[in-house]
Amino acid sequence: MANHLDLEEQEQLDQIKHFWKQYGNLITGLLIVVLGAFAAWNGYQYWQKRAAAQASVMFEEVDKVLRSGDLVLAERVFGDMKDRFASTVYTQQAGLALAKLAYQSDKSDLARTTLVWVSASQGDPAYAAIAKLRLSGMYIESKEFDLATKVLAETYPAPFVALVADKKGDMLMAQGKGADAVVEYRKAWAGLDTRAEYRRLVSVKLGALGASETAPN
Repeated sequence: MANHLDLEEQEQLDQIKHFWKQYGNLITGLLIVVLGAFAAWNGYQYWQKRAAAQASVMFEEVDKVLRSGDLVLAERVFGDMKDRFASTVYTQQAGLALAKLAYQSDKSDLARTTLVWVSASQGDPAYAAIAKLRLSGMYIESKEFDLATKVLAETYPAPFVALVADKKGDMLMAQGKGADAVVEYRKAWAGLDTRAEYRRLVSVKLGALGASETAPN
């Protein structure tokens, strides 16, 4: 009986040796690829968390500088954030805050270039969309309607579609195209949440044009 078991075990071992001889290199190669990919993924996740933590600290510094009104220093710190943490939402947030202060300080060129960068950044699509809307507003204000049209024609996340329609309405109003503006404002009003405060502002814009929120039947 023992000999029989020994023979079975030996046969199994021979089969395993034969299998490993035939496929061992392939299996080893696959394991190396899988384990390497796993290690790379863990390393990337660690880098992402570390970068986000460092960017958060720098954002706090930018925020302090912005509240002090030091636009030159704020621009310098933001430039450092762009170089080191371009893909984080903290850098996008810092850019939006810097652009706001620059606009309020009559530094429209800085505000524009900052908004252009945020709008093209790869962090959060929502912050990029906000940058585009603010940039289009600046173009409308300066009557650069071709540039505003180009920005508003870009792709936006679904929650921003109504706000894009509102901006298009503003642009048409600035061009003296009241009837066309009403169409866009109605799209904006219909697309905004019924609880959104901004919806009331759209209603005011429609009222100023002598129009209701919905088209008459």
